[in-house]
Amino acid sequence: MLDRAVVDGLFPADLPDPSHWEQFYPSRGLPNGAEVTRFAPSPTGFVHIGGVYTATIARDVAHHSGGSYFVRIEDTDQSREVAGVASQFDRAFEYFDIVSDEAQDAPWGPYLQSAREHIYLSYVRELMREGAAYPCFCTRDELAEMTKRQQATKVPTGYYGSWARWRDADPGEVAAKLAAGDDYVVRFRSPGTQGRISFTDAIRGRLEHEANRNDVVILKTSSASPRLPTYHFAHAVDEHLMRVTLVVRSDEWISSVPLHLQLFEALGFQPPRYAHVAPLMKQEGGSKRKLSKRKDPEASVDFYLDAGYPSEAVLYYLRGLANGRLAELPLAQALVEPIRLDACGVAGPLVDMVKLADISGDHIATLPGPAVLDAVAAWAAERDPELVAVLAEHRELAARAIDVERVGVDNPRKDLFRWSDFRSIYGFFFPPLFTLVTDAADERLGGLDAGLVRKLAADYAEHYTWADDQPTWFSQIRELAARHGFAPNPKAYKQDPDAYPGMLRDAANVLRVAITGATRSPDLHAVCGALGTDEVVRRVRALAG
Repeated sequence: MLDRAVVDGLFPADLPDPSHWEQFYPSRGLPNGAEVTRFAPSPTGFVHIGGVYTATIARDVAHHSGGSYFVRIEDTDQSREVAGVASQFDRAFEYFDIVSDEAQDAPWGPYLQSAREHIYLSYVRELMREGAAYPCFCTRDELAEMTKRQQATKVPTGYYGSWARWRDADPGEVAAKLAAGDDYVVRFRSPGTQGRISFTDAIRGRLEHEANRNDVVILKTSSASPRLPTYHFAHAVDEHLMRVTLVVRSDEWISSVPLHLQLFEALGFQPPRYAHVAPLMKQEGGSKRKLSKRKDPEASVDFYLDAGYPSEAVLYYLRGLANGRLAELPLAQALVEPIRLDACGVAGPLVDMVKLADISGDHIATLPGPAVLDAVAAWAAERDPELVAVLAEHRELAARAIDVERVGVDNPRKDLFRWSDFRSIYGFFFPPLFTLVTDAADERLGGLDAGLVRKLAADYAEHYTWADDQPTWFSQIRELAARHGFAPNPKAYKQDPDAYPGMLRDAANVLRVAITGATRSPDLHAVCGALGTDEVVRRVRALAG
């Protein structure tokens, strides 16, 4: 073991002892059963929808137990940080309501690991003083060569036992390397336990896993500034000082629990409970795989923000994946019912985008028109400025348009699944967004003679009148078709197709295309009522030429 003076010389002279931090970070004073949870993303990548899923569970458990939930940014791997991640984090946290309960200046902060350097150094120094950690001078090349030899001799790879070159090195040799200014990392002196250990997971129950034998790195290279720990060591220190009682995280970390428990024990900390969440999955052919950031656009949180899925619909869907019973409840109720850890599955739930679209469409159909328009405008603010301007200029028209087949009907339309679909579904209502149909030979008109198409349009525009009563309003289309020789019904047309240019529905299609730009549209009577007589006539006259 290194002399205490040598150890202390590796750290700032004014570095506090651990006792300082124990007093500095107070007990939370929460009632029995109150859970303190956290979401701890790394800025080495954008937030995954699986992260939102995990954070939603963590936040819900904390809030329903009368505890607290916070967000901690784990930025110890600064060389791999991705530009723009911080702003994406903010957007995602706000949109999906997983913002921290605690501000950066809360008593247990800061919640940015790079701002906690001195805290970690205090505890690393303490472990080194006790001989529970030591400096290692192995280079990358030396470690790579060691791994090759381990593989060649078919022994487990890693830095342990007789392979741990600096674990029991002569203190004089270590002191000489330090005096020479050689770069080093600090490694945890593992107990080297063989066999398996068991622990209880709040979701999975009793688990067994191979004990940790490796002397892992706990403090990165001495040449770096700031001098930051590895994830494993920061995890132990932060969960303790931030008084976390329950760590909700992805099941990929289950294999690290034996190491983490060793670190908690070496530091003299009471470990938190763990709840390891199964990953979100995707069906691919006949098999399932984890949802992948690299392969699946729906894995990225930005996919949902950019597409404009209502956050309530996504959260409802995710909560239903966590606890199946919540998927059977109405959305409003499911969003406030507690997520139960003992009801979370151990197999990863499948993400079904068709199901999410159905949920989203059902939810949007329940919203009042003004709420839909406000949400569309908020979504479009940074993505479709033209649409924002149009909605602002034509607010009354927008209100009438959004009510078509939504208000006063038994089965409201549910074809708007995402705010990004608004332009394609409702855009034709707005004159600035609508392209007039002027070509009488347009294929959407069903192949009717162009001259006849123009006559139909001119006649309709000349005699068009609005009627609140749908049958009365439609009678003018029926009369128009009869004047221009169209068959009154399919039976008559089928008996003598050469006697007619088409059927009533063909004549009606000409007007539908002229007014809406499509062969299929919402109820044409309702559409014309929303547009108003002047706009209907303007559009039909454009086709008349």
